[in-house]
Amino acid sequence: MSDEGTNELVELAAEAYVYGHPLVFDLSMVEKCVHEGFGPVAAAPFNQFSHSARLADADTRFVSVNNDTAYSLAQLDLSSGPLRLHVPDTHGAYYVLQFIDAWTNNFAYVGRRATGTEASDWLIVPPGWAGTVPADVRGVIDAPTTVVTIAGRNACDGREDLERRVRPLQEQFTLTPLKKGEHGTGLPAPDAGVPPELAFFEQLRVWMADFPPSAADRAYQDRFQPLGLLEEGPSPYAAAGPGLVSALKDGLARGKERVEAASVPGAGGGGRWLMNPHLFDYNLDWFGVGTIDSPEWKIADRQESYLARAVAARVGLWGNHGYEAVYAQAFRDFDGERLSGAHRYELRFEELPPVDAFWSLTMYDVPDYYLVDNPAGRYSIGDRTPGLVYGDDGSLTIHISRDRPADPAAAANWLPAPEGNFRPGFRLYMPKPPILDGQYELPVIRRAGAAGQG
Repeated sequence: MSDEGTNELVELAAEAYVYGHPLVFDLSMVEKCVHEGFGPVAAAPFNQFSHSARLADADTRFVSVNNDTAYSLAQLDLSSGPLRLHVPDTHGAYYVLQFIDAWTNNFAYVGRRATGTEASDWLIVPPGWAGTVPADVRGVIDAPTTVVTIAGRNACDGREDLERRVRPLQEQFTLTPLKKGEHGTGLPAPDAGVPPELAFFEQLRVWMADFPPSAADRAYQDRFQPLGLLEEGPSPYAAAGPGLVSALKDGLARGKERVEAASVPGAGGGGRWLMNPHLFDYNLDWFGVGTIDSPEWKIADRQESYLARAVAARVGLWGNHGYEAVYAQAFRDFDGERLSGAHRYELRFEELPPVDAFWSLTMYDVPDYYLVDNPAGRYSIGDRTPGLVYGDDGSLTIHISRDRPADPAAAANWLPAPEGNFRPGFRLYMPKPPILDGQYELPVIRRAGAAGQG
């Protein structure tokens, strides 16, 4: 193969990584949830909820996991037929059930914003289903793929609230097969004989065939024919030639670099937060219950949406659309320096974030974006944190540092940081228009001095 042909193949493999990373990452997490669980959410078989026994902490190894809500996760296998979902009356308390297909598209929402907080029943159906809908369900949720994740979040004000109020609610979220006795096919297994360095492409090949995307995306997939990604039957990667192996490995590295570079655009210079209400607008095809099907919530260019989707999976897998929750991240302080536990910082709010539910600031390490272990056991701070000290003028100053501040007021408003670099993340649930249209800006992070000083 000529150098030009090799370079084209490497570039094609890089494009395939960007396109396929969300599918492979998502289904790998689905598999982990079914067999291992993660952090406070125990493993559970398909079509069964698993609820947080505690709020997420440093043992929860999940990218950008939140510490504000108690998770209720369910991995659905609809190849066995529709499921009936029951949700309880939360009496006005915030909750959301977010429905995510195998390609990480958020295609439906049930919860306070989308459908209210009264008790109701819903029917979740697989692609192409044409059966009879029970008369007593409130509505039908059409799934784009046979494997679906429900990411449920119940607002929780700490351990006592979890035990007293949230846990009893969680147990009332139920899934029941419409037709009992049917068994699903689950996730198809990639060829175990494929060498580890090509495992990504084998997973993508197998799962792409079993969980086809929209027609427009399927047309785009045709370009990956030279990589063997469209081949059926035995894996082409089990005994691939050296030229293809080299191109796939180089393309994988190039694709990863592309996603990483796009994940930190400008690195938040000048202390500005990277707050993109449209981070999850890559869904262009599937709009069900609770979604907003309008141009302002869609990325205009389909090919651009693939990189946006890969970035969203990298920095916040299973995150919500901006109209449900807005996420912001920062990597640098006001002076443009990387945020680091070697320094102390302040974040001063003259005006608190305008939300209809709640807001919080969570600490994450880099490059994994995991919660940061700390002796205080505090992973986030926000408007529901007890004991916050406000200024006489109503302002709020959050102190970010590795060590606990000596001043009691500062210690009450302290968010612990790790020794090395970090990336704090903001969450704003049910944001009001000033957040969505950019009129409201989060305050900049300013260095207060070296760690351990005054």
